[in-house]
Amino acid sequence: MQNLLDFDRPALTEWFRACGEKPFRAQQVLKWIHQQGCDDFDAMSNLGKSLREALKSVACIRGPGVAADQRSTDGSRKWLFELADGNRVECVYIPEPDRATLCVSSQVGCALNCSFCSTAQQGFNRNLVTSEIIGQLWMANRLLAAEGEQAVSNVVFMGMGEPLLNLDNVLPAVHLMQDDFAYALSKRRVTLSTAGVVPGLERLAAETDISLALSLHAPDNALRDELVPLNRKYRIAEVLQACKDYVGEGRRRVTIEYVMLDGVNDSDRQARALAGVLKHVPSKVNLIPFNPFPNTRYRRSSAQRIDRFRDILHRAGIVTITRKTRGDDIDAACGQLAGDFQDRTRRRQRISIEVSGGAA
Repeated sequence: MQNLLDFDRPALTEWFRACGEKPFRAQQVLKWIHQQGCDDFDAMSNLGKSLREALKSVACIRGPGVAADQRSTDGSRKWLFELADGNRVECVYIPEPDRATLCVSSQVGCALNCSFCSTAQQGFNRNLVTSEIIGQLWMANRLLAAEGEQAVSNVVFMGMGEPLLNLDNVLPAVHLMQDDFAYALSKRRVTLSTAGVVPGLERLAAETDISLALSLHAPDNALRDELVPLNRKYRIAEVLQACKDYVGEGRRRVTIEYVMLDGVNDSDRQARALAGVLKHVPSKVNLIPFNPFPNTRYRRSSAQRIDRFRDILHRAGIVTITRKTRGDDIDAACGQLAGDFQDRTRRRQRISIEVSGGAA
């Protein structure tokens, strides 16, 4: 059975054409699926009965299952979504008075092994397919609508995984998010966060113009090699140039994400170095208080240290904000998502041995 959540509009149009149906059926079905949250072909009243019956025999509309649903005291909500193969990924809903943001995952785990991120310490299993990515948004809106809560207005690819390592599935999901017959989100309301996969940035620029965030976290290569091992392949200057090329000339900026680690990357000297690195990059900085997870060696910078770091950047003319921590009481804050899956990298096993002091 073909899951129609796997198709963006061009792919669904071609699928209907291959089935001998009129191409405009794709627009009708997209609206039912993504705007009405419908998974029942019989309810699609503007389709002929014969077409509805035919669809039931060859296709389905199937999102992820809900394995757990946790609510934070601050109004945030975390879903643990179960996939068809038994793996589970996490997705976070963050409501605000003027918006409702959904943080989606793009992979089952993450292969990049960033040392300050809980997801990375859990290991990696596989890429999500398009239906499993867009299915997080589809399912979230269905659950929210059933409870009379605010629908998702913004999507950020800041959940589990490195989205630029899964562009074959991420891009169709992005197209659906922006499609007028699906979610109709503007480019400013969809943000992709990356650790800096330069070839992926180049492909992304060729196919979309959604907002971009870079997980930088260090002002120099030596420290970033330790925090973000991908830096050993794509150096800071190369990554920032690719980001600069992506946003182009004009008013757009790349968001620089910088997790604040006590005594690691939060000194006055490092703030000045960061200002120098970003001097010619159209950017704004988002300082992220570190969110702890089990067995981490890092600590969160103090509020005073974060403020001092921010002020140095401000004086250098760089727009800088401190991200408000949301959902940390349910482990839904930035860097805390872990999911539940079979780790193919054996990273969990190695970390367990290191923590317990056992032999490999």
